[in-house]
Amino acid sequence: MLHHGFGGWVLAVGLAVLSVSGCARTPELEIIGTLDQAPGNITVTPERRIILSMHPFFNPGWRVAEWTGAGLRPFPNRDIAAGVDPGVPLYSVLGIRSDSRGIVWMLDNGRRGIAPPRLVAWDTRRDALHTIIPLPEPVTPADTFVNDLAIDETHGSIYIADPAGGGNAALIVVDLNSGAARRVLQGDRSVVPEDLELVIDGQAVEIRQRDGTLLRPRVGVNPIALDAGNAWLYYGPMSGTSLYRIRVQDLLNGALTPEALSGRVERYGRKPVCDGISIDNDGNVYVTDIGNNAIGVIGRSGEYRIYLKDPRLSWPDAFSFGPDNRLYTVANQLHRSALLHAGVETARPPFYLFAFAPLSGGVPGR
Repeated sequence: MLHHGFGGWVLAVGLAVLSVSGCARTPELEIIGTLDQAPGNITVTPERRIILSMHPFFNPGWRVAEWTGAGLRPFPNRDIAAGVDPGVPLYSVLGIRSDSRGIVWMLDNGRRGIAPPRLVAWDTRRDALHTIIPLPEPVTPADTFVNDLAIDETHGSIYIADPAGGGNAALIVVDLNSGAARRVLQGDRSVVPEDLELVIDGQAVEIRQRDGTLLRPRVGVNPIALDAGNAWLYYGPMSGTSLYRIRVQDLLNGALTPEALSGRVERYGRKPVCDGISIDNDGNVYVTDIGNNAIGVIGRSGEYRIYLKDPRLSWPDAFSFGPDNRLYTVANQLHRSALLHAGVETARPPFYLFAFAPLSGGVPGR
């Protein structure tokens, strides 16, 4: 089986790392904003501030931005968002989540040889830096691409998905009290990709390598989310047909051997190739079905179905619940970026910020 994760994608092209049931009606997809730059991930704070990472595959000027209702502005401020502040530069942010206190956690891939990947947390209520937690080797290997995260306020932890090079994909467990981090489940069946191509709009995603040959990548663990009670962590490979879950208690048990921890992983249900997931208060798992320009849902029975479908959902990337109990998402045409389109960028604005009514409300920010 071939494994080529996000970290492998970046290395291959020589780039430095910068990043149900029960619904009787048809849900409507509401346009919250149209963007002239491609977003990455999204979070909505308890005060309904909408914060977006700007996707590093498009070489954005701002790493993170806030949607104001009329346009984008840099977040948390111009210097930091542009990566030029000497104290808190942002290099390459993709994963982004707000906690219940309005602290926005940004997952920064750092810059090779200068700064390791790290978590940067900004307190939106005080408008001040909350903390920075470095994620150096061996927690993050040379081909790491820390992609998405889930915040567990109950247990004071953050869980990170790292597809890395595919075969060495893993989860990372961060203790927010000590800053200590552990790399777990590396190479486990639940995190490595299947031999499954990413086909969008009828065309396989391809990366042009330095020698001119084309690579069709297989991407490891990417979608990751906690249930509303912070009891189970759900995750799976982007290039995969299964959604897995593990009890948080087991994930936090450092005494378990790798084999014992792997034995605690459960296959939860079927999923399509997807980039992001979110879970509502009733346990429904929402899935960005990138191959079908759709949002899907996995009900408590483990069965998957398409929840809404729209041609404007051109690579729906991530979700966040808002305090209004709507689910927010973005569409960024990622498969049309030069990196994933054989070296030729065909993505064109507008890129979209959407909201829709889910089957149930959820925890704001996730």
